[in-house]
Amino acid sequence: QVQLVESGGGSVQAGGSLRLSCVTSGYTYSTYYMGWFRQTPGKEREGVATISTGGGYTWYADSVKGRFTISQDKVKNTLYLQMNSLKLEDTAMYFCAASTLRVISALHPAHFGYWGQGTQVTVSS
Repeated sequence: QVQLVESGGGSVQAGGSLRLSCVTSGYTYSTYYMGWFRQTPGKEREGVATISTGGGYTWYADSVKGRFTISQDKVKNTLYLQMNSLKLEDTAMYFCAASTLRVISALHPAHFGYWGQGTQVTVSS
């Protein structure tokens, strides 16, 4: 089992920045990928960014490329999402997730088996 706890969400004005954190515990050695996803009411959960825990390869949704950065601190067992130049459309509940699969579609929620409880990000004008 892998446990994930997100933090860092909040309210920010458009153009501002936030950094989300996700502390992992449990059988973290079994995870091959970590990702950030987001969801708004009435919409499906969408992939934002993913990182391979071994090689540090990263994937991003087109909507956040150049603005968001995913990173990991293996010593602290923490995943981060640095979000800059935030837009109104970035408002959502953000979830941290872990995958124990060796091969995945990097931004597909179905390939991630462990999830945090989510942290709300609200961007206002």
